[in-house]
Amino acid sequence: MRHSRKALLAATLGLGLAATLAGVPTAVAAPAPSGNAAGYAAYESSQENQAANRAFFEAVRRSVAEQRAANPGILAVTVTYNTRNAPSFRTVIARSTQIWNSSVSNVKLQEVSSGGNFSYREGNDSRGSYASTDGHGRGYIFLDYQQNQQYNSTRVTAHETGHVLGLPDHYSGPCSELMSGGGPGTSCTNAYPNSTERSRVNQLWANGLVASGLDTKGAKG
Repeated sequence: MRHSRKALLAATLGLGLAATLAGVPTAVAAPAPSGNAAGYAAYESSQENQAANRAFFEAVRRSVAEQRAANPGILAVTVTYNTRNAPSFRTVIARSTQIWNSSVSNVKLQEVSSGGNFSYREGNDSRGSYASTDGHGRGYIFLDYQQNQQYNSTRVTAHETGHVLGLPDHYSGPCSELMSGGGPGTSCTNAYPNSTERSRVNQLWANGLVASGLDTKGAKG
């Protein structure tokens, strides 16, 4: 699973496909090499991957904070998303949403018909599936057709959704670790976060990230 994640920080064109400003990416995370442990490790620790993690989580966090401003007393946070541009994956997205909602308590994912704190998109991309921002502070997850045929699609989607909730890649981890992504290979079908990942998400979203501000240190790769 190349689960490469890029904060392309780009202008949005047409149906939301990202194109880099003036054709030059300003913060692009390179694809993680498929099936190459050393390549995965190098990508995971790279500055571009860390920047991509931070940019995406920041975009979602800012969007949620804006909507929560009128209800500061609510402890559990709801992060909304839409699947309008990913109709083929709506069922698997619902499955990954159910997995996350049953795994953590301080944040919940909820589908909306339009808008939302982030969105899902589908199509063909040689870089695989990834989480990104559109250059206007909005986050989205792109789901690549070919990658979702090679790897367990629920794991792909749940992994990318993990970035929405603030988790970084950890390709050297075992199959039991959701954020190990493609590290364990195509035979890995686990789509559930382990106890450490669940605890980290609950910690990141405790009190809606409002009382003490955003802790992004744990959102780095």
